[in-house]
Amino acid sequence: MDGQLFLIKHLLILREQIAPFDIEFSVTHKELDFSHVLEHLRRILGGQASLFDWTGSTSLARTLSPRILESQVDAKKELEKSLKATCEEFIMAVTKQVVDPMLSFVTKVTAVKVALSTGTRNQKLDYVMAKPLKEQAFATPEKVAELVQKVNSAIQQELPQVLAKMKLYLQNPSTRTILFKPIKINIVEAHIQVQSLLKSEYSSEEKLTINMLDILELEAQLDNLL
Repeated sequence: MDGQLFLIKHLLILREQIAPFDIEFSVTHKELDFSHVLEHLRRILGGQASLFDWTGSTSLARTLSPRILESQVDAKKELEKSLKATCEEFIMAVTKQVVDPMLSFVTKVTAVKVALSTGTRNQKLDYVMAKPLKEQAFATPEKVAELVQKVNSAIQQELPQVLAKMKLYLQNPSTRTILFKPIKINIVEAHIQVQSLLKSEYSSEEKLTINMLDILELEAQLDNLL
């Protein structure tokens, strides 16, 4: 995480430094290409071309001449691409750190539903998976309450540490806000998915036991971290 924030910081500095200069940052690369030689040798071995034909267009002398490949690299575009990729990696890393238990839970529920919809030949497995969601070993109210508590703890303890590191590397508040926004969206979306499952699969008493944060309360809590 520190490495990602360090890279984001310096890519932003570099972008800011080159922005005032209205000049081309494209670089042309040239390289020799011998990839066609192998194909010609195969033709010779297959009897389709002659090793001793020095005059034809398929002669070995002509074929052994390298091709020159040119490619252009736009430094500004490459910088933006690197910055975007690093930001996305950071966003996904923080999202996973905070709400991974919820994401894993939703993935398991989806897998069970897909398996039931496609059917299996294992009657014992069919019986186990056909049980109500809250009776599945990974989805009992106690298990769900446990994973919700883990996520709540991560929001209260680990996420503030992430924000502290962001403030250390990224002094501009607007930059931090832009970077944190998709993290907030991902965290809220994970809660919405779990709440949707609770609404359809669990009783009111069980939902009280699980004690998930209200979405508006969650959003306010995340906003206060900034």
